[in-house]
Amino acid sequence: MLLDIHQSFAWFVIIGNALAGSWALAANWFESLRTRALWWFIVIVELSVFVQVGLGVSMVAGQGLKAPKFHMFYGFVAIIAVGLIYSYRHQMSHKKYLLYGLGGLFIMGLGIRAMIVGNVS
Repeated sequence: MLLDIHQSFAWFVIIGNALAGSWALAANWFESLRTRALWWFIVIVELSVFVQVGLGVSMVAGQGLKAPKFHMFYGFVAIIAVGLIYSYRHQMSHKKYLLYGLGGLFIMGLGIRAMIVGNVS
């Protein structure tokens, strides 16, 4: 059951970060898209990365499942990416929409790679 949740929630993480990244990139050029809703959406999808990794760790630690090494690698790199994006928010305040836009798309790509290498048949 936890495996099914982990696999299904991966789509939320991937699609959510794709949408948030695209929205933030568009907001870089169109001021009307710079809303508070964008920031709440970014917070939700970036926190979803931590939930997804937590589900994976629960399966490995609690259920004894074995995940491919690079699958876990991409998950932990996604967490590091969220931390780096957050830590650069003040230094990049003049380009924050680009930072969060490209960062969201990068996290989406990590999620796709994790899904590809972790594909269990």
